[in-house]
Amino acid sequence: MKTLVLGASGFIGSGICRQLLADGHAVTGLGRNVAPASRAMPDVLWMQADIARLQTPADWRPLIEGAEAIVNCAGALQDGGRDDLSALQDRAMRALYEAAAAKGVRMIVQISAPMEPAAATTPFLATKRAADEALKASGLPHVVLRPSLVVGRNAFGGTALIRALAAFPFVAPLVHPQSPVETVALDDVARTVSAALPGDIEPGSDLYLAGDSGPLQGLVAMHRAWLGLPPARVIAVPGVLAAIVSKGADLLAHLGWRSPLRSTAMTVMAGGVTDAGHARAERSFKSLSQTLTANPAGIQDLWTARLWLLKFPILATLSLFWIASGMVTLMDVQSAADFIQDVIGNIPMARFYTVLAALLDIAIGLLAMHARTVRIALWAMIAVSLAYLVGASLFTPWLWFDPLGALVKVVPQILLTLVGLAILQER
Repeated sequence: MKTLVLGASGFIGSGICRQLLADGHAVTGLGRNVAPASRAMPDVLWMQADIARLQTPADWRPLIEGAEAIVNCAGALQDGGRDDLSALQDRAMRALYEAAAAKGVRMIVQISAPMEPAAATTPFLATKRAADEALKASGLPHVVLRPSLVVGRNAFGGTALIRALAAFPFVAPLVHPQSPVETVALDDVARTVSAALPGDIEPGSDLYLAGDSGPLQGLVAMHRAWLGLPPARVIAVPGVLAAIVSKGADLLAHLGWRSPLRSTAMTVMAGGVTDAGHARAERSFKSLSQTLTANPAGIQDLWTARLWLLKFPILATLSLFWIASGMVTLMDVQSAADFIQDVIGNIPMARFYTVLAALLDIAIGLLAMHARTVRIALWAMIAVSLAYLVGASLFTPWLWFDPLGALVKVVPQILLTLVGLAILQER
């Protein structure tokens, strides 16, 4: 069956694409940035588009041309610098359903979310619910699937956070450690989608997918053992501290950073990852233990889990370092200009170059704060640092032997920037 997968480059979407290919379907993948995925899955026909911008049936028609089935894995947790939930999860979907009905699409499989009452009023679940209801009212053959916490060989979002918490040194700091969490294997989700396309699951079904359940602290403990780490004492994080962290993560969302520590995730976790309001799929799903056993961890998984915790401190340190460097210079331009004057012998030009360098440092630091421009900023940090080293080596080589290490300290800063580049990609 010719199947269009929305959000095909994501954690769940990529797993579904691989399963559909293995089952003989012709798969087209749609995503916002498909270049890495097109190299990883060359058998998928890739199309690039921002779904949040597809607001009319006319926008969708060329994208769904020839599609017999559509699987919707697209979504976002919360509004932010890169996400508009209403546009992405509601309005764009309504336009898609209208276009699909006109084109005679034979099946739509909607990957929705568990409707946990404690989080039902969040924009995330409200827009998901609105799209689900619109699909049911559209008259299109459909199946709505509501996976619990999806666990697979790889990790993203909430599952990446679980692994990071499991790798936390000495203790396990958890918010709501007793909250019930149900899990389902990514492979089981993908196989359920594949079964829904030809009608093996009754059209019109609205099913909750879960294979295992337990408290959050038990989930983290199992992942800790999976990583080969000894048991750790659970530290219950106070709600006030958790609220401060989530508010900070919400602010960072306006700069394009999609942290799983945002307030929506905290609200969901307060009630647990469960869904008592929808029928459970009557299929055999693997337990979390079986999923982890089938995907044994390697040292790279431990590295990833630990680096996940360090990613924000590394990027924040680099950004603030460059901003502070420029600000310190602007606070005493004359002293810095006096030093440059000794090299170029021109007082006005020395002041000009001093201010220019300070503003450049601040601009690079500010660019590093935003998710859209951070990669450019990190490469700029490396380029400017190397230029500083080369220039200083040519005109003031004695600075290499300065007791305060004026040039020597630039080298570890470059290496830290390279680490930031290495761990920048989200998925």
